[in-house]
Amino acid sequence: MKSIEFHPDDYDSQGRLRLPLLFWGVLLLQARTWVLFIIAGASRDQGNTLLNLFYPDRDNFWLGLIPGIPAMAAFLLSGRRQHYPRLWHTLGWLLVIAQLALLCWQPALWYFGEPVSGVGIALVIADIVALFWLLTWPRLRAIFALPHE
Repeated sequence: MKSIEFHPDDYDSQGRLRLPLLFWGVLLLQARTWVLFIIAGASRDQGNTLLNLFYPDRDNFWLGLIPGIPAMAAFLLSGRRQHYPRLWHTLGWLLVIAQLALLCWQPALWYFGEPVSGVGIALVIADIVALFWLLTWPRLRAIFALPHE
């Protein structure tokens, strides 16, 4: 197997590969419904209006929380990933599956009658880029790889 070398700045003080900034962006993209839920909860009076603006159909809101669960778990587990290597490895594949689900979600909504909008098209493009990045970036694959014993 080919050895992949990374720049020394890619490692933290404990010798682990750092999580790239784009990884956090992908997690925010996947957890977008959770982020909206938190913002709506923090804004109290306008929370219901905000949720109705982005999710007029409440069923889509509750279903939108499901693909964000692996991203929320990655947020919570990222600082202690060395203590749970098998869970972290599995979480990497769950993030890919969640990204696939999000990629299929918006076209499915369009198919079932939701109007095509610029925001929806932008989300599909962002989901395609995020999925491609999750599957192909060597540093990210190394981060989610099981440690060799």
